[in-house]
Amino acid sequence: MSAKNSTPNARNGKSESAVRPIESFPMPKPDLLVFSHLRWDFVYQRPQHLLKRSARDRRVFFVEEPVFDSGSMHLEVSERETNLKIVVPHLPEGLRSEVAKTAVLHDMVQRLLVENNIHQYLAWYYTPMALDFTRNLRPLAVVYDCMDELSAFRGAPESLTQRERELFQLADLVFTGGQSLYEAKRNQHHSVFAFPSSIDRHHFMQARTAAGDPADQEHIPHPRLGFFGVVDERFDVELLDEVSRRRPDWHFVIIGPVVKIDPEILPRRENIHYLGGKNYQELPAYIAGWDIALLLFAQNESTRFISPTKTPEYLAAGKPVVSTPIRDVVYPYGQMGLVRIAKDAQEFIAATEDLLGAESTRKQWLGNVDEFLATMSWDETWARMSRLIDDVLAKKTRAALLARADQATRGVAA
Repeated sequence: MSAKNSTPNARNGKSESAVRPIESFPMPKPDLLVFSHLRWDFVYQRPQHLLKRSARDRRVFFVEEPVFDSGSMHLEVSERETNLKIVVPHLPEGLRSEVAKTAVLHDMVQRLLVENNIHQYLAWYYTPMALDFTRNLRPLAVVYDCMDELSAFRGAPESLTQRERELFQLADLVFTGGQSLYEAKRNQHHSVFAFPSSIDRHHFMQARTAAGDPADQEHIPHPRLGFFGVVDERFDVELLDEVSRRRPDWHFVIIGPVVKIDPEILPRRENIHYLGGKNYQELPAYIAGWDIALLLFAQNESTRFISPTKTPEYLAAGKPVVSTPIRDVVYPYGQMGLVRIAKDAQEFIAATEDLLGAESTRKQWLGNVDEFLATMSWDETWARMSRLIDDVLAKKTRAALLARADQATRGVAA
């Protein structure tokens, strides 16, 4: 794991002889208060993988961005599974003043704390914009899981960069969603750790033995080239259009919601099949029927630092992968020969033709894939994150005990 070492806490020459060893104090698992720009039910990705594991031994409150509607102003709290609650603020459609919205959200969060007896908690941020209504919180520690360069996304608030700088000042730990993002952020905070996309291996390996096709895919001819994920400004519309035009005998299966772009700009050909969004449990059944899996990402500012979760997921499913040259795919997947990299339509077609005709080397390639994936799991990723959080809490507890002992010593001396 890449990391920039943080400076150890100074002891200032004070003795710890009057303080019990930190190991003798049981470390409770504080609640986790999460502030996210993503909705829990949108697409199953990094936050869901990590936070469901966190909920195994602590309460997790996942606070989404507000929904503006015509109903009454309220805080909707629903429990999805043990220890995991999804929190959705509902605000009136006419409440557009930033000052008023911030004040209302601040009050809602305070009410959430009171009504759920949240006293000892961590603040976990996916969006720095949540600082507007959470600055007054007093968490035991602050974690920023920086999974994307949000400022490069379409529609990003102008103030996002400033809020992120502020969050860096408040955070005890910063996690990044990939190596390239780590390299971009490591000099902005004293304790930054890279946690690239991991894998629920057994879930996607179901694709290797799945029988039959989902009803909306079974009629699509082979060879099938598939993509699943959000179709937005990161999706390479031009590349799909060009490759599908040149190879009308190949069929392209696109699974996922279309957001932030006009659906009318998507290429429409007889060999392109948009199947819409599917839930996480359905994905292996769809991937099982593909011949090649695709990472169709455009080369622009919004993809500069992405680390696609679907890369190891495709590989776990046993499917050869062709990707545009996304840095966190090139290194390590392309470099290790696990994924073919293609920068334009010509290279894309050549790589796909090679893979479609590579049955003789498929077994060796799959062995290399499995060897690589054996070192990855969301369980291990969360365990490493959790250890870092526990270390921060232990240091803070130690510092508080030392301060208390120092005050007691000063009192006796006086």
